[in-house]
This record gives sequence, C-alpha cells and structure tokens, in this order.
Amino acid sequence: MRYFEYQPLIDQARPKAQLWRLILGLGLIVAIYVMLGRGAMTVLGMALGDAGGDLYRHLPAGGSPLAMYVLLFGFGLLGVAVVCATMIVHGRGFAGLIGPPRRFLRQFGRVCAGLVVLYGAVLVLPPWDLGAPLGANLPVALWLGLLPLSLVAVLVQVSAEELLFRGYLQQQLAARFNGAWVFVLVPSVLFGLGHFMPDQAGDNAGLIALWAMVFGVLLADITARAGTLGPAIALHFVNNITAILIISVPDSLSGLALFTGPFDMNDTQAFRAWLPVDFALMWLSWLVARIAIRR
Repeated sequence: MRYFEYQPLIDQARPKAQLWRLILGLGLIVAIYVMLGRGAMTVLGMALGDAGGDLYRHLPAGGSPLAMYVLLFGFGLLGVAVVCATMIVHGRGFAGLIGPPRRFLRQFGRVCAGLVVLYGAVLVLPPWDLGAPLGANLPVALWLGLLPLSLVAVLVQVSAEELLFRGYLQQQLAARFNGAWVFVLVPSVLFGLGHFMPDQAGDNAGLIALWAMVFGVLLADITARAGTLGPAIALHFVNNITAILIISVPDSLSGLALFTGPFDMNDTQAFRAWLPVDFALMWLSWLVARIAIRR
C-alpha cells in the first residue's frame, strides 16, 4: 500500500540515503551508545561507592527500583546516540526523526487516551488474574510514590527504541528502497532479534522474539500511516507500562512492578496458553491507534 502521510519524512531522508551511510550511521550509533554507557556507569559507580554492589547485583534482571531506573533511563543514551549519528551522517535533526512536532504530540495524546480505555477495560474485566493469583511486589504506597518517575523512565526507554527502529532505520530504508516491505520488515526483524533471550526465556525465547517482530510490524505500519512517531511511541509506552509497572514476570524487569505474574518467562505451558491473548490485544491496540489518528 502507499503511505502518503509518510512521504514528507522519506523525502527528508532521501538526499543522503546511500546504503553506506546507513551502515556507517548504525556503527556510529553503537559506538556512541557504548561510550556514553561506559562513562555513565563509571560516574554512577563513583557516586554510589560501596553501595553500588547492591545495584550491580540486581541490575541484569532489573530486580530493584534503582536497577530498573538505571536500565530504563540508560536507553536515553541510545536516543542521544541515534540523534547524534543522524545529524553527523545524514545532516538531519531530531524533528526529522519524529515528524512534525505538533502532529506528533496530538497523535501521541490521542493514541494514549484510546489505549488507556482499552487496557483499563482489559484490567477490570474478568478474568482478574493469569490463571493463578498475582504476587504482590512493591507496597502500594511506594509504588504510587515512584509512579511519576517510573512513567518518565518507561517513556524514555520506548522513545529511544522507536527513534532507532521506527525513526532512523525505517526512514533511511524507506528513502533507499521502493518497496514498503523493506522498511516494514527489516527493522521489525531486528527488533525481534533484540528480544531474543534464550538464557531467560528458555524454549519460549523464539516465541517472544516472534511476538516482538509482529509488534514491530504493527508499529512500522502505524508510523507510516501517521507520518510521525507519536502513535508508535504511544503504543509501545502503554504496552510497557502494563508489562513493567503493573504486572511483570517474577524473574525479569520486576523492580518497579506493582504485581508479579504467576509464571516465569520460561514456563512453556503457561506462557503459550496466554500467547494468543497477547497477540489479540496487540492487534486491538493497533486498531485503536488507527482509529485515533483518523480523528
């Protein structure tokens, strides 16, 4: 199909859309991200001193609020790397990645509002658990106190990922290749591979990567339909709020969650039983986003 609203962003990327520039840009993103990450961890280690041992112990699995904040806000460095590489290699700025700012904000707000209604209905309608009682994680008072900062942290994380996959990578591929399938599928496959975690998910790792790949396709499509990153960031944001701040799996990224689910990521039987529900909710979320951007 023709994505007419996406054409202005493609046109901005076209003057410097050579494949070598894309490869150079991706390499520069990795280099800047690694450099900034190492610098940030060095500064953090110096600031925490002996207290840093507890952070480093929980950091790989995001098992504490502080560890989760470090992980989530750390994605902000990725966003900085993407913007810097885009400016250096392609001569384009931040606004060129996200689309017209006013339309971006309007679409982001409308999609978020629609998804809050959808996810709110899912949370209040039966069944009220995942086949077994949910586990209490953070005390309610602490969770509420942390919630404003937690929302900002999740927004930073998803925005950085969208800047890379649906912003930089998708736009440069769209400017270089004529077929929409290239700029929809390639970033989505890479996005899925980034969620392939056999050490944590065991036999479910491939299915989780497939879920992320399909989610990436829907995010790519809604970005091209909207002409901004607003709807994709909103979809990613609300999804991750649910998975990170409300009900998380017990063994991964649970440090800021109010509840933990009744099964781990590597619980094959339980995970696969709920996978069709996840795919259905993903499709409904995309449909809500499509309706929201038509208003």
